[in-house]
Amino acid sequence: MSLEWIIRIITEYWPMFLRGAWVTLLISITGTIIGSIIGLLIGVIRTVPMPERGPKRALLKTVNGLLSAYIEFFRGTPMIVQAMVIYYGSAQAFGLDINRIAAAIFIVSINTGAYMAEIVRGGIVSIDKGQFEAAQAIGMNHTQTMFNVVLPQVIRNILPATGNEFVINIKDTSVLNVISVTELYFQTKSIAGNNYRTFEAFLVTCILYFVMTFTVTRILRYIERRLDGPADFIRIGNQMQVETAEDQLRRTNS
Repeated sequence: MSLEWIIRIITEYWPMFLRGAWVTLLISITGTIIGSIIGLLIGVIRTVPMPERGPKRALLKTVNGLLSAYIEFFRGTPMIVQAMVIYYGSAQAFGLDINRIAAAIFIVSINTGAYMAEIVRGGIVSIDKGQFEAAQAIGMNHTQTMFNVVLPQVIRNILPATGNEFVINIKDTSVLNVISVTELYFQTKSIAGNNYRTFEAFLVTCILYFVMTFTVTRILRYIERRLDGPADFIRIGNQMQVETAEDQLRRTNS
């Protein structure tokens, strides 16, 4: 390793590093947002109560089957293979000339949507059934229950998993170099090819990836703390709601 070469690479090629980091963040942020929306919609649809009979039951079973196939396919195949199939497949089969950045965002979005669908479904299932029953008792339908009662809690609960998907997307955009997307890994390959200093070039890129993922993690932790509210807040409710496990043990022993 040569410190002189590291400084020289940063000095000469910083616009390429900057452009690659920007494209990486653009694809990751957009793909994570769209994928999260896809996951929320699929999660809500897959938790709709199944009617006992009738055409609605057949329709819902068909939709659930198609959504399950989508989730299993995109979770069961590598994103690098999906990129090759979608980008080059659409060009050869349908003659479509898709913009590479748009194709990359599409690939990351549908891949993330498959993972987020299961994360959201797990978040919805974790909500106490009593809340569904209480919402139905006051006349809410499934959609109203979801958007007014369940999803606000689910979004908070799945925020760490969503952040994890975001960090994974930042790193996994490197596989999109197979369709010549000029993200950070692609730019680094070009820089290393210009001067044959592969180690120094990728060391700089390694630091850039770490800075991006570390910054995103810190921002998400801050958002989580803001959603949690102050640590010393006082709950307002009846005695049973604020009673802790220590209180119950003390009451049992007394």
